[in-house]
Amino acid sequence: MSARRLRAIVRRVLAEIRRDRPSLALLFIAPIVITGLMTYILREGQVPSPTVVVVNELAGPAALVGEALVTAIEDAGMPVVDAPDQAAAETALRDETANVGVILPADLPSGGTLVFLTLGVDPAADGVQLREVQQAVVQAAAGATGATPPATAHETIYGTGSDDPMNPYAPAIVGFFVYFFVYILTGVSFLRERTGGTLERLMATPVTRGEVVTGYAIGFGLFASIQVALLLAWALGTVEVPAIGPLPAFAIGLGLQVVGSPALAYVVVLLLALGAVSLGIFLSTFARTELQVIQFIPIVLVPQFLLSGVLFPVSTLPEVLQPLVALMPLGYAVDALRLVFIQGADLAVAQLRLDLAVLAFVAVAFGVVASLTIRRDVV
Repeated sequence: MSARRLRAIVRRVLAEIRRDRPSLALLFIAPIVITGLMTYILREGQVPSPTVVVVNELAGPAALVGEALVTAIEDAGMPVVDAPDQAAAETALRDETANVGVILPADLPSGGTLVFLTLGVDPAADGVQLREVQQAVVQAAAGATGATPPATAHETIYGTGSDDPMNPYAPAIVGFFVYFFVYILTGVSFLRERTGGTLERLMATPVTRGEVVTGYAIGFGLFASIQVALLLAWALGTVEVPAIGPLPAFAIGLGLQVVGSPALAYVVVLLLALGAVSLGIFLSTFARTELQVIQFIPIVLVPQFLLSGVLFPVSTLPEVLQPLVALMPLGYAVDALRLVFIQGADLAVAQLRLDLAVLAFVAVAFGVVASLTIRRDVV
């Protein structure tokens, strides 16, 4: 091994990296920004004070126990709304006039079960607020009854009814990985079209920039649609394979449960994927190497992963960051998928229609912007 040749190779690598400013930024600045953002979210994020709807079925002398529990909730800084029965409490949760419901059964002093209600659409956000209410109520109940803490139960209005721990996280995980891999596929593939000279030859013909971008978007979109179909089939389906010889029985597919229409879930994920196609085409016009396409991930995709409800509930983010969620396509997709997967929403739900409209707008908008920037970046 020649030390002289090694030094020459090392000098060449160092010179290339030194001239590649985006790579330097990725190496030194991006880790600082991302870790700083995560630290800020964890340190400054706050649990919003939930509004609690209480159904007090206690009567007679036991009514004092109910009053003590309501007082304990209010002393903890949580507003309380009264409801005559569980149906009214569920209506309050659906209307978002309350976040957590508490059912105080008539037999609570003699060993009854405290029931806590949450909506169930965003289990992570529900869990954060539920713990705060549970702590205040259970401690107060133990003190008021002079006994050990009462038994508790948690019920949700929406949900699949499955105890599979993957179900609550499926909407966020499916949405993010489709967005991530479709962006990589499109960005790298479109860059190869540019660097290989194919795009340059196309631009020398009467074909317009809009036609070029639309054509490539449709082509990449077809592959993206197949990817979406395969991922949803893998996530929602399961095939039981019996034992074959020495091989034990096993299952192919995750077998996740969805309350709503799988076809509507497909539409949501497909629109997100088409947005990723347009985003990949747009950002690849500013890249000259495949590494530079990858370098956009910490800038564009990681913040969406942190702020769109995939990792942290949106309601717990620092207030200064919450308005940014409205700018992130992934946030709308995660919200729509939760509505379909967990709530069973259809197109009659206004929030789902809004999410779909925004995802469609993003896909078109990035395509238009890409068509305006493509000419100057042809190499």
